[in-house]
Amino acid sequence: MVSATSSAPTAGRRVAMLTLGCARNEVDSEELAARLHADGWQVTTDGENADVVLVNTCGFVEKAKQDSIQTLLAAAETGAKVVAAGCMAERYGRELADSLPEAEAVLGFDDYPEISSRLDAVLAGERIDAHVPRDRRELLPLTPVARHGSAVVVPGHASSSSSARPAGGTLVADEHTPAHLRPVLRHRLDSGPVASLKLASGCDRRCAFCAIPAFRGAFVSRSPDELLAEAEWLARSGVRELVLVSENSTSYGKDLGDPRLLEKLLPQLAAVDGIVRVRASYLQPAETRPGLVEVIATTPGVAAYFDLSFQHSSEAVLRRMRRFGSTDRFLDLLATARELAPEAGARSNFIVGFPGEGRADVEELVRFVSAARLDAIGVFDYSDEDGTEAAGLPGKLSAATVKRRYDRLSALADELCAQRAEERLGSTVEVLVDSVEDGVVEGRAAHQAPEVDGSTTLVAPLGGGVDLAALRPGDLVRATVTGTEGVDLLAVPDEMMSAAPRGAE
Repeated sequence: MVSATSSAPTAGRRVAMLTLGCARNEVDSEELAARLHADGWQVTTDGENADVVLVNTCGFVEKAKQDSIQTLLAAAETGAKVVAAGCMAERYGRELADSLPEAEAVLGFDDYPEISSRLDAVLAGERIDAHVPRDRRELLPLTPVARHGSAVVVPGHASSSSSARPAGGTLVADEHTPAHLRPVLRHRLDSGPVASLKLASGCDRRCAFCAIPAFRGAFVSRSPDELLAEAEWLARSGVRELVLVSENSTSYGKDLGDPRLLEKLLPQLAAVDGIVRVRASYLQPAETRPGLVEVIATTPGVAAYFDLSFQHSSEAVLRRMRRFGSTDRFLDLLATARELAPEAGARSNFIVGFPGEGRADVEELVRFVSAARLDAIGVFDYSDEDGTEAAGLPGKLSAATVKRRYDRLSALADELCAQRAEERLGSTVEVLVDSVEDGVVEGRAAHQAPEVDGSTTLVAPLGGGVDLAALRPGDLVRATVTGTEGVDLLAVPDEMMSAAPRGAE
């Protein structure tokens, strides 16, 4: 996106952006940063000497909420004005403001278009009344195709051709404007070779354990033109890998009249000049169509990587969760992907201790994870979440039982994922270099998403191959796996596949 740079930052107003939670929040923070930068704020991720610390909070599960609270309290100790935004702020609004006087303001999503004036007011000592939370699903039409054109604020969806045009901006885009000329409202907060690209926001599913739809709202896709424009802008800023994020990527396009739109978009994104890898994440198994599996598994430049939200594999538990599937159906889905791409990566998350979960359900989940050969497994112990259906379900398990099952599955997951990494010994992987520090070159293979799936450390070859000292972040190399450390790999680089552009060094 054309970063909101129509007005240069001026001294005297410095805001530190602190982002918690998922990659979707990171995109939202960069939209907020663009709005602030456009209005003259100096935007940083370092709270030192900041006038305002803006914390983009996470409100997903209890631990994330506690992390958000601790970050807000720590920020207040710096002497800066502290403002809470993001999911926790949206979800609790006035309740959070009343319980956290250290925060000068608690802002909801509706405040985002006016974020600069809100922070100006905070600096001026003005009081900003926190909002009373509401179910944001009710703000958009029930029919998905009727949602576009609504004035409802959807974080991470604004463009500078909309009502959110940066201050002083004059560019106006319409459906005839080429992607590379479309202005974009985003200001990068780091310079790494990987960036998230938000496909959509919100969710129309009604999983019994999840509160996200209530505060994130109904599902809304961004248009392919917007996404291609942002992808091209990111590529020009040095990004080499795009990670597609949303609450449910497999729903992309259903509100644009084409539920197969992701299958068409992935090759287009992979063809953007400078982009060497596109990774789809947050796939819903019940909506993962054979055509989408084929595109992910076989399209050059698209990682053969399946981030599938299984959550459990017992049919009985899944029904209580208001989800669909079974051990055998999930194994069939993975087998289909591996028939097309034998080395395909796969990861998932699971909840143990859900109300009504019996011993047989746990054994069924163990059967699935033991057979699935997943590269990464996230395990969560169930806890009640405010406003969810599951919080009112009968059959709650004792804390001791939940912990015992969590510990068992976590240990099994660690063992199985380490075994899966060992299966890759001797195989060839394509590694995107993320960092080079003190002679250590670290990156990720196609089956390793940023931060959650382990990494690959490149080690010096005995003979020829690629010179480690010449590698830079953003380089894509072909390498042979020579060792493992848990889920992490060690690999010898054999060939430079695509070198990142070199600037003045």
